[in-house]
Formats: sequence, structure tokens, C-alpha cells
Amino acid sequence: MKKSVIWTVLLSTSTLLLLNSCQKKNGDAWDDSTSLGSYKRAKERVLWGQPGESSDVAYTETKELSASDEDFIPLQDEDLKEQFADLAIPQPKDSPGEPGSGLPGLDGFQTPSAALAHIFRTLHFNTDEHVLKQPEDLAAIDRIAAYLKAHPNTYIFVEGHCDQRGPEAYNLALGTRRANYVRTLLVQKGANPENIHTISYGKEKLLDLANSPTAWSQNRRAQFRIYEQH
Repeated sequence: MKKSVIWTVLLSTSTLLLLNSCQKKNGDAWDDSTSLGSYKRAKERVLWGQPGESSDVAYTETKELSASDEDFIPLQDEDLKEQFADLAIPQPKDSPGEPGSGLPGLDGFQTPSAALAHIFRTLHFNTDEHVLKQPEDLAAIDRIAAYLKAHPNTYIFVEGHCDQRGPEAYNLALGTRRANYVRTLLVQKGANPENIHTISYGKEKLLDLANSPTAWSQNRRAQFRIYEQH
């Protein structure tokens, strides 16, 4: 009888210790994941109004996060709607590479030459943002728009790029926002919207493969490709 009681006590104690250990490990894992942004909702739409599109993007709803510039916290659908509100300028009627467009495909657009590199310079963004904030980037927008107005036969692609954090589908959407935002600024400065095309590469074309804040800042960018029609 005494042995039975002892074994019962030992078994109960072991069970409690095991449960506490599992709970601690689960809690630690949750903390680790939320520190970089948690992707806990599956099948979330990349963009609103596109049924069937899904990704692992999620926003942590059960725990507040203190975000710095290098924290990756995916935006919610409402955020995406608000940020796209100023991007209502229609895309060009003619698509490069299509018959009758008079434009080559993307491969026919070239990296800016040395003579144009100071005008069509790479632009950079903060984490999870599509709005340009640095004075030098805004000054570059003025120079690019002025060049496009002075050279009406110049066509460009604006490439949207992201750093390596977060799901692929989410970064493709973020790259789209960045490219479209740059296009909108150029059109607002007087550039012909029919001469400006956009494409998003998400995190497919990283400049720096290192997993560090410095590398991330280089990868969050918009770049340009140019075609001069003769």
C-alpha cells in the first residue's frame, strides 16, 4: 500500500514537471518568433479583393510588439488598402514585349549607363515601408522626372525589391507597392505615365546575402531599367 502511494506521488510529480517544461519551451518558441514578426495566420490574401491568393503573412494580434526600424512586422489588409489609396494612376496601355507595343520585353531594357547612373540612382526604403523619406532619394525623383520630360522617347521599368525576411508572397506585394509608389511620384512630377512600367522581384534579387541590418538596408530598394526608343 505504501509503495503504491509513493509511486502515485512520483508519477504525479513527474507529470507536472513535464507539463511545465513543455509550456516553457512553447513560450520560448513563441517569443522567438514574435521578435521577428509572427506569421500565424495561413491563407491570408496578399492583396485585398483577390480571392484565392494566400500566403503565410500574419500580424500578431495577441501580443504587442515594440517595433524598431529592423523589426519585420507584416502589414494587415487594412494597412495595404490605405497605402494603395494614392496609387490609382492607371498602368500603361501597352505592355513591353507585346505585338504592336513598339517596346521590347524586359530584357530589352538596360541598366542605366555610367552617364545616366547619377540620375537613375537606386532608391532605398525603411523596413516594411514603401514611402521614400531620405532627402537624397526625393531629390533623385526630381532629376528622373525632369529627364523623362526632356526625353519623351525614354521608357523605364521601376523594379521593387525587398530584403530576405518574411514570406515570398508578402515581399512580392511589398515590392509592388514600392515600384508603384515611385511611379506615382514621377507622374506627379510631370513624367508621362505611359513611359513608366513597374515590376516586383520581392526578395528574389538580393544585393547582399548577409543576414544583417546593413545587408537588409541595401536590399530594400527600387532600381531602374531604361529603353531609348529611336
